[in-house]
Amino acid sequence: MNISRRTVISALSAAAVVKAQRQPPPNWKPRLGVLCSYSDANLEFVKSEGFTSMQLRLDPDKLDDAGIAAIKDKVAKAGIFVSSLACDGNHIDPDAAKREKQAQYTLKMIDLAGKLGVAHLGGQSGTIPGQPLQQQVDEIERVYTERYFAACEKNKVRILWEPYAGGPNIATGPVGWEALFKKFGNSQNVGLQFDPSHLVWQMMDEVAAAREFADKIYDVHLKDTEILTHVLKRGGIQPVNRQSWWRFRVPGYGSVNWKGFFSVLSEIGYKGAMNIENEDNFYYPAYANGDFTEQYKRGFKVAHEFLKTLVPPVAG
Repeated sequence: MNISRRTVISALSAAAVVKAQRQPPPNWKPRLGVLCSYSDANLEFVKSEGFTSMQLRLDPDKLDDAGIAAIKDKVAKAGIFVSSLACDGNHIDPDAAKREKQAQYTLKMIDLAGKLGVAHLGGQSGTIPGQPLQQQVDEIERVYTERYFAACEKNKVRILWEPYAGGPNIATGPVGWEALFKKFGNSQNVGLQFDPSHLVWQMMDEVAAAREFADKIYDVHLKDTEILTHVLKRGGIQPVNRQSWWRFRVPGYGSVNWKGFFSVLSEIGYKGAMNIENEDNFYYPAYANGDFTEQYKRGFKVAHEFLKTLVPPVAG
């Protein structure tokens, strides 16, 4: 039997393909934590509950250098990783005064993140209601490039967009993301803070969206959306009585496909943070004098117990 060199090479190539297909996915070791306002008591709860990350809400106008250093030191001693700071607002507000106020606030937040050693700011892209999408994209790119990117590069901070459709935002899903990332090219100054709950209440496929934009995900919010089907079927998506047909819940109590979503993150070996955003009214009120209420803590604990069934032990 004659075996040609080409036959041998083809066989070896086929074997290599099969071996590659059988390779296990990258080791998935995400950090798991919460989104919250900072207080010493809240930090202690996060640590005691076994979380390893936080996204923080901080007011740059209420923190001097000593206050910033104190927070940084306490967080480090607790062994907690701060993945991002919350920075909401409209970066391209059509009102010039409001736009300037937003720019000054964002620059303060970028500087604050730099001093804390936090790599990301999470919030909305900005919007000018009524303008064509491409015009808004062009304006966002211009404002970010002219006002923010020098500060981002100096402080090693990236701006992330959360797909919240209820605020000043066009980065609400794949259509907006595609337009924005095409405009920004390969810029390392922008990315996604992925929150599957916002896609669910917009009737989008959260798993397909995560897979399509997996390389742009740098931070994750863990929140669920419950679709109230009995209300939706009677009133539709624009009910005349304005009755809500969806509501935010802690993970596990809504319609997010958590197994599918986490499979995407596992496949890409996502090593960033995943922070529970507790906007579940069943666990409100959230704060008392800046500290978590016992009811709010319970919501985080309920979410944590659910997530333990799907997420590997958190990285230290």
